[in-house]
Amino acid sequence: MLSAMALPSREHVASGTMRRTMTRPPVRKLRVVTLVDGLQAQGGAERFAIEVTRRLDPELFDRTLCVSRQVESALEEDELREAGVRLMVLERVSRKDVWSWRRLLALLWRERVDVLHTHKFGSNVWGSVLGTLVRVPVIVAHEHTWSYEGQPFRRFADREVVSRLASTFIAVSQEDRRKMTEVEGIPRARTRFIPNGIPSLPQPRGHDIRAEFGISRDALVGVCVALFRPQKALDVLVEATALIASEVPSFRLLLVGAASVAEAEPLRALARKRGVEENVVVGGVRSDVADVLAAADVALLSSDFEGSPLSVMEYMAAGKPVVATNVGGVPDLVRDGIDGYLVEPRNPSALARAVSTLLANRELRIRMGESARGRQRDEFDIDVTVRRIEELYHELFARTRRGRAEA
Repeated sequence: MLSAMALPSREHVASGTMRRTMTRPPVRKLRVVTLVDGLQAQGGAERFAIEVTRRLDPELFDRTLCVSRQVESALEEDELREAGVRLMVLERVSRKDVWSWRRLLALLWRERVDVLHTHKFGSNVWGSVLGTLVRVPVIVAHEHTWSYEGQPFRRFADREVVSRLASTFIAVSQEDRRKMTEVEGIPRARTRFIPNGIPSLPQPRGHDIRAEFGISRDALVGVCVALFRPQKALDVLVEATALIASEVPSFRLLLVGAASVAEAEPLRALARKRGVEENVVVGGVRSDVADVLAAADVALLSSDFEGSPLSVMEYMAAGKPVVATNVGGVPDLVRDGIDGYLVEPRNPSALARAVSTLLANRELRIRMGESARGRQRDEFDIDVTVRRIEELYHELFARTRRGRAEA
């Protein structure tokens, strides 16, 4: 087993802030490999990695997406192929399946890859080690948030492996960057803050979501689109619904994103226990998010922790007022009292009060929703994020031996 302390150190970024001027691109395309655990269109980090790779300027970058585990849908493969992105799938079946990494190692060495951009903890650790072994000039590790509580091994690996070997460590929120420094002990100069962005939300296809789920036209609807993970604290939304329904019996909570009946059943059981079984509607994974949001009066997020959630950006793009927990990078997105309301996590009463305020005032919902739409369009667009990442690649490469030699 490799010792983190024994691995060689990389050239690090001298400053933790993004330059405003574009570093002059090299005379050839940079060869970029993006590494993710899986190709899952429902996961925020996976969706972000796909979009960034697909949108990198093909005149400046040769692009390869390496998926270490599985591809769940051929749709993403087709989109990548149409954009000129090569896809490599390692098909690792477990954490012990170390041998599968040989294909990535061979690619990095054979094609003299210039930039290896990894996403999420597992890929960050493996990519930092493997990229260093074959002397990839630039390794960018991208953290898409975690709670920074517990898991001492993860803090150790981030600090002693990833931050030492990677050229820089990207945080998706200022709060996450602060925790990297104060909780994990990573020097601030080795981190960067680059906010997430999303593509333009497609126009609704006209699918009648309310009719599908048996929600009446005059009902007031709160929507939450999320993977059903403990982090999302969806039970808090059910508890808040019990409080809201006592004043607004027509209120319906639509939870979308359950991957199975087993994931949905605990929330349905809680709704029955609280006497709001009719008020809580649980749906599966959807591809028509624009139609789902078109059915909403308010959009909700109840997470215990977040980085820079793409779902909130989608709520804003759809022109919906947002009620969200005041965690992670959410305050960077939603301005309290302007684009919606922020409440403390694990507080159903506060969440219910904020939702009830919006339900009681249609003009307020419209005003906050339009404000949210404008803010997302101006500050959290995927193309803005991609340009920042392109600048980062060129800046870091220019500081390497290979970059200086070619210059």
